[in-house]
Amino acid sequence: MTVKDAMTVEPQSFAEIKGVTVRWLIGENDGAPNFYMRLFELQPASQTPWHHHPWEHEVFVLEGEGFVKSEQGEQKLVSGTVVFVRPNEWHQFRAHPEKPLKFLCLIPASGACALPKCEENS
Repeated sequence: MTVKDAMTVEPQSFAEIKGVTVRWLIGENDGAPNFYMRLFELQPASQTPWHHHPWEHEVFVLEGEGFVKSEQGEQKLVSGTVVFVRPNEWHQFRAHPEKPLKFLCLIPASGACALPKCEENS
């Protein structure tokens, strides 16, 4: 069993994606064989790339406000919102222009990708 404080996990930032960090809370280093858990933190007005990939996401919004965009349009995100992103579904997460957004994102270990950029190219 692994138990840790999420805030002790070092956040990773991306040179090509300003204002977005990810903390790999549970992953390969923890011995997780099936699912990985990531904590995304988006600063106000920041966003993930518009992308798709062959694996699903399960998302739970912890704090803040923002939007999730799909080919069907955009929906508001607030604390307590859950999102299921289907495999190969185009999507993007964006923080409110004046408020940060923090959410958990679970992915299958077989689709794990260190950078959103590699998701974008899948």
